[in-house]
Amino acid sequence: MWLVIALPLLGAGLLLVGGRATDSFGPILATALSWASFLVAAASFLHLLGLDPAQRGQGIGLWSWIPAGSFALDIGLLVDPLSISFVLLVTFVGSLIHVYSLGYMEHDPAKRRFFAYLNLFVAAMLTLVLADSYLLLYVGWEGVGLASFLLISFWNWNPAYAAAGNKAFILNRVGDFGLGIAIMLMFATFGTVTFAGVSAAAPNASQGVLTALGLLLLLAACGKSAQFPLQSWLGDAMAGPTPVSALIHAATMVTAGVYLVVRSNAIYTLSPDAQLAVTIVGAITLTMGAIIGCAKDDIKKALAASTMSQIGYMMLAAGLGPIGYAFAIFHLLTHGFFKAGMFLGAGSVMHGMNNRVDMRTFGALGKAMKITWLTFGLGWLAIIGVPGLSGFWSKDLIIEAAFVGEGWRPWVFGLTTLFVAGLTAFYMSRLFFMTFHGKARWNETDHPHESPLTMTIPMIVLAFGSAFLGLILTLVDFPRWLEPVTGHAVHHEPVLPVMVIQLSVFVLVLAGVALAWMMYGRDEVARVAPRGSLITQVARRDFFQDDVNQGVFVGPGLAAAGGLAYADENGLDSGFTGFGSAIAGASGAVRRLQNGFVRSYALTMLIGIVAILLGVWVVQ
Repeated sequence: MWLVIALPLLGAGLLLVGGRATDSFGPILATALSWASFLVAAASFLHLLGLDPAQRGQGIGLWSWIPAGSFALDIGLLVDPLSISFVLLVTFVGSLIHVYSLGYMEHDPAKRRFFAYLNLFVAAMLTLVLADSYLLLYVGWEGVGLASFLLISFWNWNPAYAAAGNKAFILNRVGDFGLGIAIMLMFATFGTVTFAGVSAAAPNASQGVLTALGLLLLLAACGKSAQFPLQSWLGDAMAGPTPVSALIHAATMVTAGVYLVVRSNAIYTLSPDAQLAVTIVGAITLTMGAIIGCAKDDIKKALAASTMSQIGYMMLAAGLGPIGYAFAIFHLLTHGFFKAGMFLGAGSVMHGMNNRVDMRTFGALGKAMKITWLTFGLGWLAIIGVPGLSGFWSKDLIIEAAFVGEGWRPWVFGLTTLFVAGLTAFYMSRLFFMTFHGKARWNETDHPHESPLTMTIPMIVLAFGSAFLGLILTLVDFPRWLEPVTGHAVHHEPVLPVMVIQLSVFVLVLAGVALAWMMYGRDEVARVAPRGSLITQVARRDFFQDDVNQGVFVGPGLAAAGGLAYADENGLDSGFTGFGSAIAGASGAVRRLQNGFVRSYALTMLIGIVAILLGVWVVQ
């Protein structure tokens, strides 16, 4: 199983160390190694499938890592239904993105380095999900952060792109701080940081420790999965090449936070307060992301807002406890396919429209780019939850689960998920109609055309997943497949009949699509965005996330740094410099007395004798 990680890691090493000598074959080699990793993963999955459900947690020890007295930690992998599901998603979708990149990055002079980073990203994510301890997970966690920084700022000759990479890196460090403290607290409390050890010892821990662990892990998940309040990096991360956006949003980075919460289910199940915090963060983020998505005219930033919102659905589900863990992963897998397909479709649109991203300058592209229109359209229908397609099977389960419970929670969380289902239908339909339908609003120099096969074939494969993966996972009872990890969830009826919830979702989705069609499909779309309402302006500014960060963290931080620099220059430095200057001045004066003239020395002696006699006289 270690080959799954080793193969893409080998590719990254060869391409980076080999340098320009690998320019000619490097991208092909990286793609082949990524597919080889998928084949190994598929073989492991088939092996796991043949085992009894109780034996589907396979620990693989590799070597001793940290032997320290009574504490010992080995490098080990954990292959179970949860990790293998992620491994299949990462390697399959990641390999398709490699293939797509062969066409998308064909003319980039640094494409060999780009493929090295892609391999590194895949290897880091596989380390994260296959680790059998929080410490090894942390290694993969940081590796994903490094690879995302390198890829987001890949075109760092542009200062804005370089700044976007820095922003993602810094905000993720805030979340990483939570994960680091959580691991230290686990070691201090349980004496171990392995998943098995922590799960076994968690029932004996105090409620305070469990809640603290849950909140620290949530902080880490918020950073990596762009959840409130650490979500502001996600939109700027669109500065990276489009295949990077697809990889980050569908198969790797942003899914890591959901994985961490579900993998830590032993802690969250025992801590209702931490569970509630996860649910609240998910509810806030899914609503905020949907509202932002309604106002964005940049096709990639609209998709990024959509990712934020859909990950919010997953986090909300994970916060619901055993009933929601499996549904969160179910939606994560289907989302991986239709979101990757739509990002690659956005890249195809940019390929045909001189790399522009403003949807107000598109329109009517469906006639010129039929494959992109069809594959993107399947992703659009899947994400809004049209019955029968993938999103319908996964997202509706979360909405129904959100209506389960007692008191205010099912009403608040259930109605929130219901409302956002309508918003999702509106903003995704807006994106689709503005891009592919209505009147053409192209520039005179535009000549939209379909992308090459290296780009369209991955889009077609992902479109099939958008259409059928949800149905397949439903037929194989995917939640039961995850039960060895997430536990068996006792069935509870929602506070509203399931039929009423499903009908409500359907009506809201229809209303969202119809409204978007009237505004952006049937009616004229202005090439320049109108001023819009107050909520539109707030959404365009991403709820002033950057302004808040600037006012609360960056501004005071710069002021404190400036104050310290001033005190250093004018206090410490000037004090010591002045003292040194005084000593140097006195030394210079004394030095001038040593002039080599006898008469001067005699005069000095005379002055000294007179001074001594005068002193004696004064004393007497």
